[in-house]
Amino acid sequence: MSENDLIHPFERLTPSFLMDAVETLGYWCDGRTFPLNSYENRVYQVGIEDQEPLIAKFYRPNRWSREQILEEHAFSFELAEQELPVVTPLKDNQGDTLFEYDGFMFSLFPRKGGHAPELDNMDNLFTLGRLLGRMHRVGASQPFKFRPEINSQNFGHDSVAFISEHFIPSELKPAYDSITRDLLQAVDEIISSCGDLNMIRVHGDCHSGNMLWRDDAPHFVDFDDARMAPAMQDIWMLLSGDRHEQTSQLSEIVDGYNEFHDFRTNEIRLIEVLRSLRIMHYCAWLGRRWEDPAFPHSFGWFNTERYWGEHVLELREQMAMLDEPPLVLM
Repeated sequence: MSENDLIHPFERLTPSFLMDAVETLGYWCDGRTFPLNSYENRVYQVGIEDQEPLIAKFYRPNRWSREQILEEHAFSFELAEQELPVVTPLKDNQGDTLFEYDGFMFSLFPRKGGHAPELDNMDNLFTLGRLLGRMHRVGASQPFKFRPEINSQNFGHDSVAFISEHFIPSELKPAYDSITRDLLQAVDEIISSCGDLNMIRVHGDCHSGNMLWRDDAPHFVDFDDARMAPAMQDIWMLLSGDRHEQTSQLSEIVDGYNEFHDFRTNEIRLIEVLRSLRIMHYCAWLGRRWEDPAFPHSFGWFNTERYWGEHVLELREQMAMLDEPPLVLM
């Protein structure tokens, strides 16, 4: 067994490793490297001699295949060709965007500034709705061939089975198994009642941290979670507050959205379904990544007695939300 087999792969990403990888593409690093906020992959700002710094993204080994990553890149270029404000990876002289160095796949991106959007501003929500309408019009034009879809099996049932087997404390296991069984049954019934869902290419992780607001407009970054899913997957995370507030927010988003792409009102029923699936998937994601030293360090509250008690309570609250009637557009 080699020394590399005894450490987590990401621990090999030292500053000298990063610079060596970037310099294989013809750049000359100035010695400055700065880690950015990323856990699934590792992302760094790398200083370049006599040029603007670049963003280097090193993909988590064995998560996405080469074909799946390239499909994500192709989608972002497709959006950019339609003049949507997205940050696309840099190409080398041969037009390649995905590179390999000593066991890692990585890509480079230009550094872009900006701040998170103010989602309590109705004008901003209208602007985001227009942008998502444009994005989904492109996303609906053809499917992903290699990237999976978001569904109740991979985000819900598989996540619950993993947590139940490997993490949930024995004293909470009966309560956890009972509430997740009921919750997933309700999720599956609601999805079935919505009829044929239009699965399209979506951003997949459309929260404020993946948007940069600059020049009075949002710019989307990080399509790493792009999948096939209902359009609502990119909308529901923009909603917050009580029922009245969410109704107003959704109505504003849809007004902008409909200028470029037809919003399917049957998907409103999926808001709490998708929220429930994300809660279960996020919990399992933390569990599946727990061997990565960055996770216990950054998510120290996970896998504690308090966390599991609150998680079961959160799932019960989601069960109650699924029983509520769907929002109605104003």
